[in-house]
Amino acid sequence: MNEPHPERARGLAFALAAYTMWGLLPLYLKLVATVPPFEFVGWRVLFTLPVCLLLVLLARQGAQLRRALADRRVLLLLCTSALLIGANWLIYIAAVQDGHVLATSLGYYINPLVNVLAATLFLRERLTRLQWLAVAIAAAGVSLLAWGSLDMLWIALALAVTFSGYGLVRKLTPVETIPGLTIEALLLLLPAAGLVMMMAQGPAGLTFGNDASIDIWVALAGAITAAPLLLFGAAARRLDFSTLGFCQYIGPSIVFVVGLTVFGEPLRPVAAASFVLIWAAIAVFSWDAWTRRPCGS
Repeated sequence: MNEPHPERARGLAFALAAYTMWGLLPLYLKLVATVPPFEFVGWRVLFTLPVCLLLVLLARQGAQLRRALADRRVLLLLCTSALLIGANWLIYIAAVQDGHVLATSLGYYINPLVNVLAATLFLRERLTRLQWLAVAIAAAGVSLLAWGSLDMLWIALALAVTFSGYGLVRKLTPVETIPGLTIEALLLLLPAAGLVMMMAQGPAGLTFGNDASIDIWVALAGAITAAPLLLFGAAARRLDFSTLGFCQYIGPSIVFVVGLTVFGEPLRPVAAASFVLIWAAIAVFSWDAWTRRPCGS
């Protein structure tokens, strides 16, 4: 590892916090289930931008924001990451509101395997034998889960590829977390406004503005969106991409439990077996990381 251990420890804490928040996200989406997915994504972007601008102001990162906006390479990378995360949001929200919570869980179970593949292909990261064993065990568990959910596999694959691509691009983008997310929100501003206007002209009109309690929850989407993305961006800059991916199993595991307990989706034997295999893989990966930690830490 090239990063000093304290930075890796901070990165791990950021990653765990981000994935825990994302794991609990279906509970929030249940509260705004009456808002159509396209409309909600539009409002989500529109309310995220002012949160990011406020954070830029509080963190005094205006100069960094201006430098990033003046750098064509950084803008191109952030345009790519913005498109990936926007697509991810649309697929995720539509799937949850259609009752396919376990399909989204499967997508984020697949994502760490995509991360490992991306890390070895694009970042030249090398895994130890134990880590490869963990990958193999996790792949077996994910394969079981996928085999039992072939009808929803396209949702899972789309979520995995878009989010892994987002993480990879953000890791390669030389910009701090808050300015980076602010620019992503700026780049998505016009498409988001277009979505809201399109929904407003539809036969049903806008859901936002008709119910005060729903309006409050939708308005909170900015903070709820920005917080885990900022933590994830900070983690991505401090951790190996493959390690970041394995931390992600926390999120879909929470989603898995929420899908069973809150959304009432049935637990099939194949899903239970997959869950055991995936957590065995996490245990192997964690054990390897623990045994290779620097002395005295």
